[in-house]
Amino acid sequence: MKIKHFILTAVALTLSLATNAQNNVAEEVAWVIGDTPIWKSEIEEQIQNMRYENRDLKGDPYCIIPEQMAIQKLYLHQADLDTIKANDNMAVSRADSQINFLITQLGSREKVEQYFHKSLPELRRSYIEMIGDESRVQQVQQELTKDITSTPSDVRRYFDKLPSDSIPFVPLQVDVQIITLNPTIPREETEDVKARLRSYADAINKGESEFSTLAILYSEDPGSSVRGGETGFMPRSSLDPEFAAVAFNLNDTKKVSRIVQSQFGYHIIQLIEKRGDRINVRHILLRPKVSDTELDLAKERLDSVRSDIMAEKFTFDQAAQFLSQDKNTSANRGVMVNQETGTSHFEMSHLPQEVAKVVAPLEPGDVSEPFVMIDPKLNREVVAIVKLTERLPGHQANMRNDYQLIKGMYENARRDEILSEWLEKKISETYVRIEPGWRNCEFKYKGWIKERDGSSALNK
Repeated sequence: MKIKHFILTAVALTLSLATNAQNNVAEEVAWVIGDTPIWKSEIEEQIQNMRYENRDLKGDPYCIIPEQMAIQKLYLHQADLDTIKANDNMAVSRADSQINFLITQLGSREKVEQYFHKSLPELRRSYIEMIGDESRVQQVQQELTKDITSTPSDVRRYFDKLPSDSIPFVPLQVDVQIITLNPTIPREETEDVKARLRSYADAINKGESEFSTLAILYSEDPGSSVRGGETGFMPRSSLDPEFAAVAFNLNDTKKVSRIVQSQFGYHIIQLIEKRGDRINVRHILLRPKVSDTELDLAKERLDSVRSDIMAEKFTFDQAAQFLSQDKNTSANRGVMVNQETGTSHFEMSHLPQEVAKVVAPLEPGDVSEPFVMIDPKLNREVVAIVKLTERLPGHQANMRNDYQLIKGMYENARRDEILSEWLEKKISETYVRIEPGWRNCEFKYKGWIKERDGSSALNK
């Protein structure tokens, strides 16, 4: 779980920029942290964000928001002391992704600039700064809490002291094993896809069609097709290796690449711009389709495997290890792992939709009939059978069934405790001035209002 301390989000910044452009709030200092002011206009912007998103802070926003902003400034000051730097590549990549999202939502670059009353370069710089600050705050928090450890006895003591109304209710969960087969794609289907891509490339190179138009009409990548195939600036590490190898070798923005095969299908690519180790391209993705005949053959094969399992010729575990083509589970006896929790327990809503539908009527130990599902990584049809290993009814969390959940709760409580202690000490060492009109609050942390101004840690 993430440490829940105030960090500005991309959405909040987006709304803040819009609000700042559309409102003219008089500049007035509300707080001073060290030698850094918090302006009334900044607080008003955040309150507007909250109202726009219908968020309830469960308190007076004119008290909560400036305290949150002050907390962030304390973390950033510590980042300066520790010479903690932002991950520039990550900040730039996320900023470009947010800009691309805005262009998609508003329809064009010009409309984005008109809406925010800022040029795209200015907007981009604001995002990079915000994301960089977020990264630095997270790094400070991680450094402060890096030594947290937990033993079973620690977790047990924590659980035993929890009030009964603080013990979470765990919804029904299941443990599932899976075996998948990837149906063969006929060579004719692959050749047809390549022929279509060659025809698109020829039309673009001859000036008969625009790449972006063909991407909107035909590309099977839903994320980029709506933007005319544009990916936005991406580092090499974020791209499929085969795709990146070709994309980063492009130099002519008017030409189209050769056909590229990746784990997602087949592409043609057009360069838009390179910036150091990042690249922005357009691409058209086509995926060869699995025929009904091949799906039926894969179903027949898995049906035979299921029959042999039921006849105890071999176990599900053995079949998963030697027959399954699911790379993520075959080495682990077919056991599906919940990426959010790191355990084998899934709430039904967290399973792939097709798996959840098949698992619902099974009893523990049952093996399903073969069924077709979409592999979420390959985004293609595969055939699968699943075994329901265990069904855990909804219940209040307990140490036997939910140790990892309770361990996570304990570690999060320790993080909050460590960070709260650090913040209270940092506040006591820091010059803080809150203007009279902003003092009548019940703050989360003590020490903001001092009898007299002390020395300023941030000014040292």
